[in-house]
Amino acid sequence: MKQKQQWLALVALILLLSLAACGGSPSPAAPVVDEPAAAEVSLEELPKDLDVETVYEIKDNPDVYLIDVREQAEYDEKHIPEINLLPMSTIENRLDEIPSNKTVVITCRSGNRSSQVTDYLRANGFDNVHNMTGGINEWESAGFPVEQ
Repeated sequence: MKQKQQWLALVALILLLSLAACGGSPSPAAPVVDEPAAAEVSLEELPKDLDVETVYEIKDNPDVYLIDVREQAEYDEKHIPEINLLPMSTIENRLDEIPSNKTVVITCRSGNRSSQVTDYLRANGFDNVHNMTGGINEWESAGFPVEQ
């Protein structure tokens, strides 16, 4: 019994010392430091495959051109606002509609078709073309806006 009382006294003392150490006088407020601005994404250094966050960051740049390669019915269900529709089945006959002086981002539903189109375009002389991985599914899951 005496051992139990000693044990409880020790625990109480440790608790009391812990509380005292946490109390004390408040420290002066830390200086407010402005957060550094998010680094602007360089269009010249983009990898072939882009995540949806990167595409969201660059989509409003006037030197970026977004292409959705799904079919019209899929596009009508939901799409990224202001994206250009150029179905995969029509790419071969519409190469002249793809700007060569802009950074082009290709997207689809999941990233499969857009990856294929990106590879096709790169094999046909477009070195400014990038695939958005995850497609509209990942875009929407990330909370980015879609239109119907």
